[in-house]
Amino acid sequence: MGTGTAVESESAGQVSEPMSTGRDDHESNGIDPETDEEDRSVAGMSGPDGPLLRLFRDRRIAFLFVGGINTVVGFGWFALFDITVGQLWGYMVTLLFAHVASVLCAFVLYRRLVFRVRGHVWTDLMRFELVYLTSLGINAVLLPLLVEFAHLEPIIAQALIVFVTTMVSYFGHSLFSFRRKEHAG
Repeated sequence: MGTGTAVESESAGQVSEPMSTGRDDHESNGIDPETDEEDRSVAGMSGPDGPLLRLFRDRRIAFLFVGGINTVVGFGWFALFDITVGQLWGYMVTLLFAHVASVLCAFVLYRRLVFRVRGHVWTDLMRFELVYLTSLGINAVLLPLLVEFAHLEPIIAQALIVFVTTMVSYFGHSLFSFRRKEHAG
């Protein structure tokens, strides 16, 4: 029975989880014996698998998938606020409103669907926001340059900037936002 393979129940035809043969199973399949969690961290990010990993089986792919969704959602927020508050207060207020809405959406998506980290909600949100503030700073410099000096429409300028800020966000989140201290052992 200790072969590490799935066992089919004769009565119901259900597949049960494999039985462990001890510490050697953990070492051979990449599971940390102290936590029984598989180590599939992305550049220091760690935590149990999120639901998207059932679909993609690779945390990096799930991260990029959610990043793509975040990019589209963030651009959607910018467009929505540009045609509403942007008409009254300008594109920089649009950027601020879109930033707040985008960060909150992205934080929930990454935390719920990809990394499923526990605890430290406010610390994680603060770190997450620091990464996005860096992106916002870059955006706040590039947007007026492209609108005022290159004479692009704010929507088109934002579409160009999104490529730069996506890269900043990816590396910031993968190295900082949800990072947990390594387990001693």
